[in-house]
Amino acid sequence: MSQISITINSREYPIACEDGQEFHIMQLADMLDEKAKQLAGDTGQINESLLLAMVGLLLADEISELKKGAPVVENVAPSCRINPDDMLKLDDEIATAVKNIDNEIKKLAKRFNSL
Repeated sequence: MSQISITINSREYPIACEDGQEFHIMQLADMLDEKAKQLAGDTGQINESLLLAMVGLLLADEISELKKGAPVVENVAPSCRINPDDMLKLDDEIATAVKNIDNEIKKLAKRFNSL
């Protein structure tokens, strides 16, 4: 196992990956970082958990559209605004959603790597 550090929205995360997968994981992290910066720019200051959940949802939507064979819509600017008090209540649900999305992304990455 290798240990690498990825950066998403100016924050570093240590990630373990299989030997030889470092470059691929870095590419995936760059995609996440791009989406996170886009969302952060569109929505302003936002809770980190919510930002990562929104990034995951955007990517999951793109994957869903690809599975359907429909074109992926790029640069969608979300217009949702959430009260900061409500964001605290959603943290647990968001953490679970992000974990589920992360698991799905890992499954897809394994599937694509095996092609």
